[in-house]
Amino acid sequence: MTRSASVPRITPVPVEERTGAIRELLDGAVVPGADDANIFTTFVRAPGLFRKWLPFGGKLLNGTLPPRDRELLILRTGWNCASPYEWGQHARIALLCGLEPLEVDRVTLGPDAPGWEAFDATLLRAADELHAAWTIEDETWVALTSRYDTAQLIEVPMVVGHYHLVAMTLNTLGVQLDEGLQGFPA
Repeated sequence: MTRSASVPRITPVPVEERTGAIRELLDGAVVPGADDANIFTTFVRAPGLFRKWLPFGGKLLNGTLPPRDRELLILRTGWNCASPYEWGQHARIALLCGLEPLEVDRVTLGPDAPGWEAFDATLLRAADELHAAWTIEDETWVALTSRYDTAQLIEVPMVVGHYHLVAMTLNTLGVQLDEGLQGFPA
């Protein structure tokens, strides 16, 4: 598994420097329990990108997929991309969305691990296929169509693709876990 940078390559904006436009941008970055998250205070150093990225990421967090399903996709993507920060944030969010702690840990074992309901395994498989081949295989697609409408089917690869982008950025910049967050399970 690839390792993310062990130290910040770009540091978060310190509190005393968060004035004017930076403060305004950060005020729009609201994630449950992550008000002062290193992801936001680091990414905001590119204010033009941050201003455009934040609404898109927010839309995916409040999109058409059931929150539990979305979090399974994001957790598997964080695992596949070896992103402890992404994992830590979304492990916490996943618990708020109805996943049990054992389910969160089981995500690391993949879609064939014992204990998954069939559709949960389908979601993990979709994330794996997108990661490995940049597409969802026909059998997995058919399983997704049994439950999702057109908007949700479009959203699945958008969520996985977006969180690939986020994971690559977090790993490359060396964004460190926020206080109280844990990375990957032992």
